[in-house]
Amino acid sequence: MTTSSAPVLITGGTGTLGRAVVRQLRARGDDVRVLSRSGSPGTLLGDLETGEGVEAALEGVGAVMHLATTSRDDTEITRRLVHAAEHEGRPRILYSSIVGIDHIPLAYYGGKRASERIIAESRLRWTTLRATQFHDFVATLFRVQRFSPVVFAPAFSFQPISVDDVAARLIELLDDDVLGIAPDIGGPEVRTARDLARAWLSERGSRRPTAAFRLPGTRFEAFRSGANLVPGEPYGRITFEQYLARAR
Repeated sequence: MTTSSAPVLITGGTGTLGRAVVRQLRARGDDVRVLSRSGSPGTLLGDLETGEGVEAALEGVGAVMHLATTSRDDTEITRRLVHAAEHEGRPRILYSSIVGIDHIPLAYYGGKRASERIIAESRLRWTTLRATQFHDFVATLFRVQRFSPVVFAPAFSFQPISVDDVAARLIELLDDDVLGIAPDIGGPEVRTARDLARAWLSERGSRRPTAAFRLPGTRFEAFRSGANLVPGEPYGRITFEQYLARAR
């Protein structure tokens, strides 16, 4: 184990994954800094979109967990963070990415690939962890259809993982000083999206029907080919049903 008393800076620490990482780090006594555009209580004011406050937040930190994301493209916020880190102590950086981004031609995934390259080509020591889609993401696909008489699900499979499991793995990589691209991680089960939709409905006590849909194009086919899945022994332990029960 290589943890030290130096603080760990978390970007995106108020997000879905970030909250889980911050909670686990603080539970074991780590000195954690959370970068936030709002500067809300318990966070440090800093904006990766503009760079304001980022170098000040980096002062004295031993590692950065870069979990911040945008709805469009993470490239620029990653470039600003790396540039600031190269000029302020050169802390190690750990980046959370997504399984399958090399094979699924989504624009958002292109930004993730670009961010990985920026980090890998920097002067920083770095670790990148790719994980499958979060339980929260899958549930949102169905939640936005809560008023629909039929819940539609894409005709491919997911291997959803809990953010708590991803957070635990990131902390293991931090402690073990693993460098470079770490092995991909996925959830405990590979299941069709329609099966997950039925589980979501069952948890809500709903008997609405489900229907699978297909779309033309290479993006949908990439998902159908299993590019978003991790073969072999899964890392995650929390199932989709367990996530739903905890989220009541």
